Amino acid sequence: MFKTLFKTDLHFDWKIVAITIISTLLFTVDYYHNLVPGWDLDGLILYFIVPMLVILFVFRENPKEYGFQLGDWKAGLTITIGSLIVILPVLWFLVHGDAGMKKYYDYPLNMPIPLYTFLEIFGWEFIFRGWLTFGYARKFGANALWLQAVPFALMHLSKPEVETLSTIFGGFIFGWIAYRTKSFLYPFLIHWAIFTFVVLVARGAFG
Repeated sequence: MFKTLFKTDLHFDWKIVAITIISTLLFTVDYYHNLVPGWDLDGLILYFIVPMLVILFVFRENPKEYGFQLGDWKAGLTITIGSLIVILPVLWFLVHGDAGMKKYYDYPLNMPIPLYTFLEIFGWEFIFRGWLTFGYARKFGANALWLQAVPFALMHLSKPEVETLSTIFGGFIFGWIAYRTKSFLYPFLIHWAIFTFVVLVARGAFG
């Protein structure tokens, strides 16, 4: 009876399991703990260094299989420049028209804005558009673009509503750019530029 009750045909891909569990634990640790007080290094440690160590020493794979490479740099640069030409003017109007966004992003910093945004975004983009996108794509193909967009959107829940509502679509687009170019670098560059621009505008730059 018990053998029949617990009989199952479940078969798991151990790397998919590892990627899912490790990512969830990293997001949770980041939410509840400040690992390096006074320095904005938690994202770099949790979202870049830890996954990279797993790739190298647990999975024993080449990081380029997870988008850590230049990839199709011609397409990447074209998409990056084209995206910013379209997005940045829209963001200027959006931030100026939303008092909540201006208030949220006008917080004290202990370092130059571009360095702060780099440290915040580099690991963030690697875990979503490198580790999760390419890790899931092996099993789920292009569906990985939506799978990685879900936790990306949920990680924005404390941010202004208008921003959070857009992230399921923005996360998918960033994932597509990584998938198309075979590199997380180009969505990182776009996201870094967007984040830096938003913080600057919220602080009164550019009029």
